[in-house]
Amino acid sequence: MRQASQTLPVATRGRGLTEITSEIRRFIEKADIKEGLLTVFCRHTSASLLIQENADPDVQADLEAFFARLAPDGDPRHRHNTEGPDDMPAHIRATLTQTSIAIPVIGGHAALGTWQGVYLWEHRTRTHQREVLLHVIGD
Repeated sequence: MRQASQTLPVATRGRGLTEITSEIRRFIEKADIKEGLLTVFCRHTSASLLIQENADPDVQADLEAFFARLAPDGDPRHRHNTEGPDDMPAHIRATLTQTSIAIPVIGGHAALGTWQGVYLWEHRTRTHQREVLLHVIGD
């Protein structure tokens, strides 16, 4: 059994989804693991990971609109606003999504569905430099 890991820097443009599928595919190819398991881990509390449709950008717009209703910026009930009105809503959004994803590796490829892409979801309104850890184990 072999394993490989890499830190993937992800520059975000503010709130929204940044697709990282191609970077993940390159990592698996370079690691030369044919059968195994890939773990993708986000090292932040105000960003998260998502596997979602990558064909229609309306999906992303609808997700953003839903979360804006669910966790609005500037809610006066939030005590934590150290970094601005989007601070606590970003933590809520990250809590409701996920910071770690496991993806099977089969035949040397991430076993994603036809319309699935892997995204880092930035929940803050300003740009950030995020880190995503990739770790694959297998043969």
